[in-house]
Amino acid sequence: MSSLNLYDTATRTTSAFVPLKAGEVGIYLCGATVQAPPHIGHVRSGVNFDILRRWLIKSGYNVTFIRNVTDIDDKILHKAVHEESPWWAVAMKYERAFTDAYAALNVLPPTYEPRATGHVTQMIELMQLLIERGAAYAPGNGDVYLEVRKLQSYLTLSRQKLDDLMPAADADETYKRDVRDFALWKAAKPGDPSWPTPWGAGRPGWHLECSAMAKAYLGESFDIHGGGLDLIFPHHENEIAQSEAAGYGFAARWMHNAWVTASGEKMSKSLGNSLQVHELLKSVRGIELRWYLGSAHYRSMLEFSHEALAEASVNFRRIEAFLNRSVELLGKVPTPVVGKAFSDAMNDDLAVPTALASISEALRIGNSAITSGDMTAVAHSADEIRGALEVLGCDPFDSAFVSQGSSDEMTQALDGTIKLALAQREAARIRKDFESSDAIRDGLKALGIVIEDTAQGPRWSISQKTEGSGS
Repeated sequence: MSSLNLYDTATRTTSAFVPLKAGEVGIYLCGATVQAPPHIGHVRSGVNFDILRRWLIKSGYNVTFIRNVTDIDDKILHKAVHEESPWWAVAMKYERAFTDAYAALNVLPPTYEPRATGHVTQMIELMQLLIERGAAYAPGNGDVYLEVRKLQSYLTLSRQKLDDLMPAADADETYKRDVRDFALWKAAKPGDPSWPTPWGAGRPGWHLECSAMAKAYLGESFDIHGGGLDLIFPHHENEIAQSEAAGYGFAARWMHNAWVTASGEKMSKSLGNSLQVHELLKSVRGIELRWYLGSAHYRSMLEFSHEALAEASVNFRRIEAFLNRSVELLGKVPTPVVGKAFSDAMNDDLAVPTALASISEALRIGNSAITSGDMTAVAHSADEIRGALEVLGCDPFDSAFVSQGSSDEMTQALDGTIKLALAQREAARIRKDFESSDAIRDGLKALGIVIEDTAQGPRWSISQKTEGSGS
């Protein structure tokens, strides 16, 4: 098996992944700011890094995966006013919406999922250390700032120049030594939630939260920090600044997923083109939506369209149809096996599009083997396909999909409906009502169901050019 190579945003290069501790991998993924229901732009990050996590586990690593929840933020406070609800109730409501969306898409629960409000003590300790080291200052108004010009290195991730930056718009510039200094802590405003500190009551800055929580769960140094491209600046730059100023090694490698776009623009609520997960799940199953979101390379933009989602769903159902047919022929569920072509693709910076090509080839071989009656080849293809789907989080035999309508359940329901139609067709043929018989056949064909009359009776299968599911 080839070694795993991953891209590093900091170096702009792809290199062999070597964990800090043999056999162990620590990953910190920036999670949701819970001020609204999740759209597919939000959950793409969850899917992409879930695939990374699954591949690391399949490769033999013990993975500690941290995904935080930002449950205190300006946006949450604004939404609380708009909804006339307590800020903590708003945060909890939308945190549950994210949890439901991750579950529907079979994203593995994180090893730990810390909330910002549960780690204020660690944030205060980090600020105290930064002040003692001369990297941060408290001007006396309740704010605490990081002094960016004292940093030995800053903006190494985004490769910007400090003097080109606009002033950080996160606090009153009156108290800053430099307009580009950013807030670690924000003084309390009337009516806002606050926590006591040696420098005055207030609440944490967004960047401080992640540095403190990463240190708490993964230590001063860990293997991979992930998130969306939009987090590179200022969030991840400021995380690096805080953590390195504290003397931490922090993240050894940075990985960022690209956006989901609509009409060429980043999907966001401000553009009015966001598509909420719970709405899309009314038209496709979670396993199909995950298949679609995970199909592009994680560093490539994914241009959303309903047509592309529908096409991805059809393609996935063809794979399901083959796996279900293999169960019928072999009398057993396929045993997951990772094939070499799939493995080589995943080791090449998680090249999922190439990995999907290996699934398509296995499907072609498997379907040909069914036609020729080569059950050994059918089993081999089914095992490799299921092994690949397991890594991609799209295994139709995974119990995670049973509650939302598993492949087997949907196939059984569809099979019963079609068999009823076939029985009506057969009755029409017996009474020589060929017009009705042909009408039933043509109606099924229009739905993508092909009927084959055999010596053992009629059989149905999915058309290779239309949507459907069958065996």
